[in-house]
Amino acid sequence: MLSLPVPVLPAPARIRPRTALVASADRSFRQRLSEVLTGLRWQVREAEGGAQAWAESEAAAPEAIIVDSWLPDLDLSEFLKDFRGCFPQVDLVTASGTSPEESPRGPYRQELLYALRRCQDTDTAAWNTAPALSGSTPAQNSAPGVARPVSRPAAAGHIAEVSSISASGASLVPVPPISSKAIPIRVDSPSCSGDAASSDRLPDLIGNAPCMLEVGRRVRRVAPRMTPVLIEGPTGSGKELVAEALHRLSTRSRKPFVAINCAAIPEALLEAELFGHTRGAFTGAVQGRTGRIEAADGGTLFLDEIGEMPLALQSKLLRFVESGELQRVGDNETVKVDVRIVAATHRPLAQDTQSGSFRADLYYRLAVFLIRTPSLAEHAQDLPLLVSHFMQQMGREAPVKRIDQEALAKLAAHNWPGNVRELEHVLERGAILAGDDAVLTAQDIEFGFAVN
Repeated sequence: MLSLPVPVLPAPARIRPRTALVASADRSFRQRLSEVLTGLRWQVREAEGGAQAWAESEAAAPEAIIVDSWLPDLDLSEFLKDFRGCFPQVDLVTASGTSPEESPRGPYRQELLYALRRCQDTDTAAWNTAPALSGSTPAQNSAPGVARPVSRPAAAGHIAEVSSISASGASLVPVPPISSKAIPIRVDSPSCSGDAASSDRLPDLIGNAPCMLEVGRRVRRVAPRMTPVLIEGPTGSGKELVAEALHRLSTRSRKPFVAINCAAIPEALLEAELFGHTRGAFTGAVQGRTGRIEAADGGTLFLDEIGEMPLALQSKLLRFVESGELQRVGDNETVKVDVRIVAATHRPLAQDTQSGSFRADLYYRLAVFLIRTPSLAEHAQDLPLLVSHFMQQMGREAPVKRIDQEALAKLAAHNWPGNVRELEHVLERGAILAGDDAVLTAQDIEFGFAVN
């Protein structure tokens, strides 16, 4: 038999996978976009801000970069201009699907735009397709543009749902897995001024009611500035969470965030705690100590319950706010400190200035920009989201429990004088009472004992 030579074919060249870099402070946005791009066989790297995106690109230039509409550490327009000059070969796309002028269009632009559309469509569906809570007003259920409560997607192509409590029976409300600390929100409600862009979403505040969306919008607007902020709202409504978001989204995020509760420290010690003291400044001061204000140098000082601060100390705080200089207790020298002040209170400070219990000049210094955190009763439609979040949080130390319809109905009927903090404690109490049972029932929901 005649044997024919077998041609030797060259080994196929290894194809370098395409790499995309997603730059956004919104972890939920990065995760959703990464999932879609991975499905399109991209390798995806993530960056939380402009500086990190620049460093990632210098280490290994990607084929494409998608930049969110806002960066926490750099001006977006300057970043786009400088990045285009240093990395002209990278396909540069913003979250809105546009590119800077004269930016070259890459060969995979359509895939990038498709991924953005999929990401945005998934986000919109997740917030607008869930059934509303029974008991809400018709306006809440049918008002156009008001997104309804639903849990966040647990994975690509999967949207977890929260059942309506209007139906009878023992069907369960699933508690979906969530990958981030807080559930992001969308600012797409007509109650917010103007057409809110996708960049107004605040990942750390749970709630899709118009009043919660407004909180996120105001935080986004003022966070990059040095403007003092006063947060007003009832106890347990999340004022410190808002203060932390203001710090994290500011240019001071790498510096300290120092919080002090003005109502929790005795009046005699509050001045030394704030301003610091020298050795021997008072009885028991065996050594000097740096105050909370000085410890926050370069960062953010959060003065919680500022309305409880004594009048005598308010005047000293006013001097610091005006001059940026402080004087330690027992010291004659002044110290220059650079801090951004965020204050919070559950009291109506504007009325307190009229009664004389709070200095009007200090109030106007602190209340340059106001943010109001709503009570839970004002955004009761967000109850399923909050229940899902807290149940998932408790699942970090124990198996995740679920909650049945009757229990959720009992929660919805409560007026929540303690707001979100009370809800968290009620659910924790219910999980303890449920023992080894995987489901919380109405019998496990207790609201504490009435105070006579």
